[in-house]
Amino acid sequence: MLKLALRHLHSPKAPAGGGSLRDMVTGLSFCGRSLVLAVALFSFGASARAACRDAEDQGASYTICEFDAREAMMRLFLRDGKGKVYGSFSALESALADKGERLVFAMNAGMYDADRKPVGLYIESGETLHRANTANGAGNFHMKPNGVFWIDGPHAGVTETSRFLASHQRPAFATQSGPLPLSSGRLNPHIREDGQSKNIRNGVCVKDGRKAIFAISNEAVTFHAFADVFRERYACSDALYFDGSISSLYARDINRNDRFRPMGPIVGAVEHAEHR
Repeated sequence: MLKLALRHLHSPKAPAGGGSLRDMVTGLSFCGRSLVLAVALFSFGASARAACRDAEDQGASYTICEFDAREAMMRLFLRDGKGKVYGSFSALESALADKGERLVFAMNAGMYDADRKPVGLYIESGETLHRANTANGAGNFHMKPNGVFWIDGPHAGVTETSRFLASHQRPAFATQSGPLPLSSGRLNPHIREDGQSKNIRNGVCVKDGRKAIFAISNEAVTFHAFADVFRERYACSDALYFDGSISSLYARDINRNDRFRPMGPIVGAVEHAEHR
C-alpha cells in the first residue's frame, strides 16, 4: 500500500499513453471519516457530493465512482481556450476555476498518440475533433470490438463503434477507446480467463441509459478480472476500457489527485463554485 501511495506522489514522467503501449492504486485518501459504503450521486445545480467508494472484487481493490447523467454535469475535456492540451487534472482544475466552476471528479478517458491527441472518435461540446477509427492494428485499442462512451444531456451510454456510427448519433460528448471488455453482455473474445498480463486499469459502463459507473483498479489486475467487475458486480451489458498504466483518478471529496504522466482526453464532473 505504501508503494502504491508513493506511486501517486512521485510517479516520473514517461511517454504518452496509446493503444500500442497499453497492455504491456493506489492508496485511497480518506476525508477524516469512515469509508463511504453507499454511493452518493453528484447533483446538478447543487453541491456535488462524493460519488466514489472503495470496492473489493476477487481479492483486488478498486475505486468506483457513479454518476446519473440527469443530475451530474459530466463533460469531456482535451484542450484549453488557447488550444493547449490540458494534460493533467491540475491544469483542468485551474482552467475551470477561472470560469467559476469546480472540478469534483475526473478520469483519463481514452487512448491517444504521442502528441496526446485522441486516436479514435472524439467529440467535445458537439464538435468532432477527431474522426472515428475503424482500422485494424496492434494494441488494446484495436482489440475488436472497441467502442464509444458518450454523453448527451440527461443520457449517456457505451456503444460498440460500428453500431454507434450506424446510428448517426450526434451526442454532445464522445470518446472512442478499446477494447470493449463486455459487448452485449458477452466477454470480449480476446480476453482469456487464464490471461496473465496485469496492469492498473480503468474504464466505464452505463446502466439504464443514464447511470455511468467508472472503475479504476488500485492494483494491477488482469483484463478478465477487470471485466468481471462490470459484468458480475454491476450486471452491465457493455463496458469500455479507457487505458492501463496511466490510469488516473481525481476525486475532490476523498482528496485524491493522481499525478502521473501527461494524458489526453479527460472525462470530468463539475459544479458551480458557489455550490460548495
